[in-house]
Amino acid sequence: MEERVFVQTDEGPQCSVYPDVRVTERGWGGASEATAVGTSVAEPLVVHVEDEPVTESFIEILEAGSGHRVITVIEVLSPANKVPGEGQELYLRKQRERKEGRVSLVEVDLLRSGQHVLALARGHIPPSHRTPYQVCVRRGWRPTAFAVYRVPLRERLPTIAIPLRETDADVPLDLQTLLDQAYRNGRYDDIDYHSEPDPPLDPADAAWADELLRRKGLR
Repeated sequence: MEERVFVQTDEGPQCSVYPDVRVTERGWGGASEATAVGTSVAEPLVVHVEDEPVTESFIEILEAGSGHRVITVIEVLSPANKVPGEGQELYLRKQRERKEGRVSLVEVDLLRSGQHVLALARGHIPPSHRTPYQVCVRRGWRPTAFAVYRVPLRERLPTIAIPLRETDADVPLDLQTLLDQAYRNGRYDDIDYHSEPDPPLDPADAAWADELLRRKGLR
């Protein structure tokens, strides 16, 4: 597991940051003062705004016995990757470096909002695979070939092939099982399903989601 850290400011598009734990203490304090002529000065509210560091995690697969050479990187895209700013710039730079270093890259995009930043340009993806969510795999030894997985909303997340070295067999990764475990561990069962998602679903998916939630008693 590796991490990259950058600072997200309020300038540019808004981006929500959800830290694991954050404890802050703020004191507003301050007392009114009088001017030389005895006029009371209004007491202002002092607001402290800090640049909050954003930490993103990703997985590197290293080759033992070769100086721990990186052979594969697995990225689950975050909102900061998909909006203009330092986070996106850093992600795209790392994306290029991995291509130049012949490192295999697995990108899992489970976000419907933001810009397209997968290694394969959107215009090169056939309409049949332009699903709400997407997975793209580029093998280090085949930099011009991309494996694109369809990830429609109404189907189970796929099991994808994780490449290692060119001489190794791929390792299967069941994304649905992984997401289900993260849902349980993160206690996300308190989501309010009465509100509509942002961005909105297309009409067909919205009707399907509404029927599913009503059937499960969540609406």
